[in-house]
Amino acid sequence: MIEPGTVWLVGAGPGDPDLLTRKAEKLIRAASVVFYDALVGPGVLELVPAHVRLVPVGKRSGRHSKDQKTIDRLIVEAALAGECVVRLKGGDPAIFGRATEEMDACRAAGVPVRVCPGVTAASAAAAGIGASLTLRGLARKLTFVTAHARAGETLDLDWAGLADPQATLAVYMGKAAAPEVSAGLIAAGLPGDTPVALVENASLDSQSVFHTRLDLLPIAARTALGGGPALILVGQAVETSRPQPHPATAAAVLHRVSD
Repeated sequence: MIEPGTVWLVGAGPGDPDLLTRKAEKLIRAASVVFYDALVGPGVLELVPAHVRLVPVGKRSGRHSKDQKTIDRLIVEAALAGECVVRLKGGDPAIFGRATEEMDACRAAGVPVRVCPGVTAASAAAAGIGASLTLRGLARKLTFVTAHARAGETLDLDWAGLADPQATLAVYMGKAAAPEVSAGLIAAGLPGDTPVALVENASLDSQSVFHTRLDLLPIAARTALGGGPALILVGQAVETSRPQPHPATAAAVLHRVSD
């Protein structure tokens, strides 16, 4: 399925191996070498045949095992050596996956390069909380942004454009930048009580979900999340997934308040 000397950028999805596309699994099994990111789920890596060489090149939370130029060089060198190369990326390669740099490096070296898409984290997070990313009458637009900034740099986003009450905003790599996300959106006019869901380890057995509101997002991100990758969903569509209290419980709360 992979011609020797060819590179495939393959989406590994959000972590659950059952969310791999059939094509992605076929490519993984046909590879002679797999360069994989830190966010690729362990269940996905278990599908790689024992004879295939596994090379970790992950970047996560500032702990870089390889810089991007080194990764580009490694995949090109492997392809020029006649290997069947899979570059395995968490989620979808075309969504905050640095796919362009790697495709450009391959093309500059005359190496054929192709892309196999994957399930992106926002889709997995929405499925995990039982919500739709779009909702007729409430969320007519869906926006993906990354809150990752280089060390020492401030987060530079178009807050005015993002603060749309008729949209759902999916913030990738937003845990550390939660205070800036909250402040930026509120300053741009998005109400502080806008619903927010934080989803950590989306699609995995260890998935955790926390519902909050935009003005409380910094506290929630700091106290409610663990060490796993998290995605932040902002917008009215998220509210439909918030667990509702049992009527008897709600009545008891109202009774206590009235007393």
